[in-house]
Amino acid sequence: MASPRRRSRRSPLLARSLVVVCVGLVLFLYYRPVKSYLSTSKEVSARQLEVRQLRAQKRALERRLALSTTREELSREARRIGYVRPGERLYIVKGIEGWRARQAAATRRAAGR
Repeated sequence: MASPRRRSRRSPLLARSLVVVCVGLVLFLYYRPVKSYLSTSKEVSARQLEVRQLRAQKRALERRLALSTTREELSREARRIGYVRPGERLYIVKGIEGWRARQAAATRRAAGR
């Protein structure tokens, strides 16, 4: 009768050890897939943010294109980059900011008198 008691003491210990080993094995086997899932999830979030930004940029460019198809806008853009119409002369004026500052100062002095 002594041997059944010894077996009963060893059986719960063996069962617990077996459960711990099984849980450890399951955790070991699920580590890489879970890690891969989390990194993929972060990558998807980053890509979705990039897609949203690119869509917003596309909408802005489409609006700009729609505006730039008018003749006035094309003319304005051409003048901004230095194009002139046939027969016109291009004059480059330097020091406009200094002239404006002097004009503003002279206006203030004249108003103060």
